[in-house]
Amino acid sequence: MDSSKIPVIYDTDPGIDDALALALLAAHPRFDLLAITAVHGNASVAVTAHNARGLAALFKLDIPVATGAAGPLLDHRRRDGALHVHGDDALGGIAHQLPTPTRAADSRPAHQLICDLVNERPGELTIVAVGPFTNLALALRQDPGIAAKVKQVVVMGGAFGLKGHSGNVSPVAEANIMADPEAADEVLTAAWPVIVVGLDVTQEVIMREADLARLRGRGDGAGELLWQATRHYQKFYDARDRIGGIYAHDASAAAVLLVPEAFTLRKGPVRVALEGIATGQTIQDWRGEQSQPTAWTGHPAQQVCVAVDAPRVLALFDEIF
Repeated sequence: MDSSKIPVIYDTDPGIDDALALALLAAHPRFDLLAITAVHGNASVAVTAHNARGLAALFKLDIPVATGAAGPLLDHRRRDGALHVHGDDALGGIAHQLPTPTRAADSRPAHQLICDLVNERPGELTIVAVGPFTNLALALRQDPGIAAKVKQVVVMGGAFGLKGHSGNVSPVAEANIMADPEAADEVLTAAWPVIVVGLDVTQEVIMREADLARLRGRGDGAGELLWQATRHYQKFYDARDRIGGIYAHDASAAAVLLVPEAFTLRKGPVRVALEGIATGQTIQDWRGEQSQPTAWTGHPAQQVCVAVDAPRVLALFDEIF
């Protein structure tokens, strides 16, 4: 095994920014992408799984792609997708241009595939999860022992109110967390090391239109399709936030593995609010000042990204294709 390679399982709900993250995971020489698992989120799991297989073919990946959870752990948490953000096909209208997959979908449900791969290579694998965390929670429920065998989990999700970045589906809740808050709380309190890449940093990493345009003509057509996909996404963010580009939400989760020095981390247990007007809020006890037991007591300290060197992250896109 090449010790310089980072073996990864990618859990995703593609999604335009998911596709950009997949470009890094598939094409950057330091990643060894082992499998893709699809989950509900930006669209139905039927759509996200279809997109995942098409994107795998686009990036010439001969790896398992498995379909995962169709909805959250609790049915009353079910929400509409984000097609107003990502387009009717969740890929900005380019899904029909993706190549036909040459490999059949994996017959295992996503959580089973995750368990199988982790058990085959204990201590080696990193899970990068950029959709709702339902597949990961189901994997933990099926085989709690995987928590001790996963090297690291990187999740894109949450918001901690830093630099004015709070929720994007409520004043305090981020979309991936709100889509399945119970799953998120189970994943963040499990006994595996988690890095949380939330809106506090992802909304600092803005791919301007000029950055996106540099993808064109690269990657044997892949860069051109990514550029086309981001047209719908940019239109949404230009109307809402006037940023002249897009937030590199999911790509930031991949980036933390390549350039950890570009991120500032804060350590402490993280919980998710499960009721009331703050449902879906991610809250970290990083001071640990309470003398009495709290909701965070006894849970593992996880790492939350609190600052980022955005140009260093964006430069990674010049290292692929």
